[in-house]
Amino acid sequence: MLERLALRNSSLLAEVLPQVGGGLARLDWLGEGGQAPLLRGLPHDVADLPIPSQLACFPLLPWSNRMAPSGFQFEGRRHVPAPNRAGEPCPIHGDAWQQPWQVASHFDTSLVLTLDRTSAAPFAYSAELCYTLVDDALVLELAVCNAGEVALPFGIGLHPWLPDPQGARLTAGANSVWMAGPDKLPVVRQDIPSHWRFNVPAPLPQDGVDHVFEGWHGAARIAWPARGLALELQADMDYFILYVPPGRDFFCFEPVDHPINAHNLPGYPGLTVLAPGATLRRRCAFRGMAL
Repeated sequence: MLERLALRNSSLLAEVLPQVGGGLARLDWLGEGGQAPLLRGLPHDVADLPIPSQLACFPLLPWSNRMAPSGFQFEGRRHVPAPNRAGEPCPIHGDAWQQPWQVASHFDTSLVLTLDRTSAAPFAYSAELCYTLVDDALVLELAVCNAGEVALPFGIGLHPWLPDPQGARLTAGANSVWMAGPDKLPVVRQDIPSHWRFNVPAPLPQDGVDHVFEGWHGAARIAWPARGLALELQADMDYFILYVPPGRDFFCFEPVDHPINAHNLPGYPGLTVLAPGATLRRRCAFRGMAL
């Protein structure tokens, strides 16, 4: 049976699925106009275990997005995570999103989940995911601890799925964008094309985008004027991935702390080298509001 754990206050309703990567099934605004989704919600009639890509949001660790199929070299040793999604040659999003998490505590407005991956390879780790409703915001706090015997570069991200890409207007300033090759791995960092700039509110590109933006200052706003609703994000991360597939009824704005395939970029940009027993923490707040 699918376990849905609810968090609720006067402004927000969140549902979490510990069994499905510790992900969010929904985040809804409870305004005067009635309940409205801030993130794309999992239908209420889904009783079997959904796949993570059906969720409203799921955690990304011990890294985000794709890594080269050959793995990565660190301190003279090659580490090769196995591919973990059907039809995808690259290992993607780490593995926390594919694991059942354990409930450490659950109250009306807060939930703490834990994950034990201390026997995994090449990344052995433990993790904690805290969800807390604070007024009109859902705060997510993620922590990952290196449980292995050697230091490795770790990263964290979140993968929210949002509704109504045609009606959305995005504000999220950045300095550059990584352009990808046919394998969807970054090739070159360049200035942001004018139709991908979101320093001021702008519609999403309808011809599609699936790239990582660098030099983000951790603040973003997604407004749906026709719905009278907006979502603000505040994260202690320097990158975001924008995924807008043409002709689909969703899009993804993913706060991450490193670019795609950062393990194979010079200097491991954004990643944090954790010694055995060391912990990396990240925080992101999703704040809803009526327009």
